[in-house]
Amino acid sequence: MTVEDRGGARLKKLLADPDRAERVAHIRQQMRDDDRAYAMNLALIRRAADLTQVELARRLGVGQAAVSKVERQHDLLLSTLSSYVAAAGANARIVVTVGDRDLEFDLAALADTASPEQ
Repeated sequence: MTVEDRGGARLKKLLADPDRAERVAHIRQQMRDDDRAYAMNLALIRRAADLTQVELARRLGVGQAAVSKVERQHDLLLSTLSSYVAAAGANARIVVTVGDRDLEFDLAALADTASPEQ
């Protein structure tokens, strides 16, 4: 199957429009920036705990590549985030605002109740 068979010719035609190509490039860059900011936030937690990826991986019982992957992921399960935070020796809370009320939840407790094993 060629690129053209999968809609590549249509995509090339659409991107031939300079305005559309510029918008697509802008959106792609924004997505890369968002991914980088997200990864920096998780890495910031690890660094604040004065841990390398290798050290955190040992605490989690996984390889360094798994920690690197988690730090790059755009979307995490609560249980994964909870394990990462706990391995860094930290505690996280989630605050949900409903109207004028803030409801605060411990991430570890939420992750435990959200786990399919429970």
